[in-house]
Amino acid sequence: MDFKYEDFKDKVYNIIFGTDTLAGKAFDIMLIVTILGNSILVIAESVDKIRNDYSLMLQGLGMFFLIVFSIEYVLRLMVVRKKTAYLFSFFGIIDFLAIIPVYLGFIIPQIRFLVVIRIFRLLRLFAIFKMGRYIDESSQLLRALKASRPKITVFLFTILFIIVLVGSLMYIIEGPENGFVNIPESMYWAIVTVSTVGYGDISPQTPIGKLLSSMLMIIAYGILAVPTGIISHELANTSKGEKITKVCKNCATYAHAAEDKYCARCGSYLEL
Repeated sequence: MDFKYEDFKDKVYNIIFGTDTLAGKAFDIMLIVTILGNSILVIAESVDKIRNDYSLMLQGLGMFFLIVFSIEYVLRLMVVRKKTAYLFSFFGIIDFLAIIPVYLGFIIPQIRFLVVIRIFRLLRLFAIFKMGRYIDESSQLLRALKASRPKITVFLFTILFIIVLVGSLMYIIEGPENGFVNIPESMYWAIVTVSTVGYGDISPQTPIGKLLSSMLMIIAYGILAVPTGIISHELANTSKGEKITKVCKNCATYAHAAEDKYCARCGSYLEL
């Protein structure tokens, strides 16, 4: 009896977590279609007119998706070999967050819309359709982001100092009578100004305040280009480091991509 149960678990595991078998691919494609349907349902339900006109149908579909995702989550938890590792993995947390808001929605109605987080499961498309090239490209981007982390950290701390300084100055210069009721509110204005969003809910009224805000706006244009330049530089270095992999033994040219078979300089055959 135990052997049959273990055999059943193995089959279910291969279907749910595997992508090489026909049943596994069919399961994943069906799950992706279900996730898309559920996401569209959640988005549509947020529109008052649709929710009022089709309330019964939306409730029925919502219950159907809840049952499907609950069964899927239980099956994953049942067949996975390391349950704790799955529970705290990226997709494990996504699967949990995809169903718990619906149950909590009976107490806090608005929280049920968080089930749209399950759309992250569509990342499995890369594995299902063997889009390894896109995975490699995303890995390259992640490596570039990781390499630029120290510089970005320094940049963010610099921005934070500017925001605190300018926010404090604007609180002193403008004061509560012009909308700068406290330093946090003034810092919010500085963040909106530096990001060039410019909501306009708070604006300086005094000549000195306008001068300071003008200087901050000019500085912001230069500031916004910094993280883009840092990441672009690291991305270029990452790409260069991956592509230059072969050296010509005849002329010692060190500038060949992994897929090159012949030297671009002397025409010799490139050996691995």
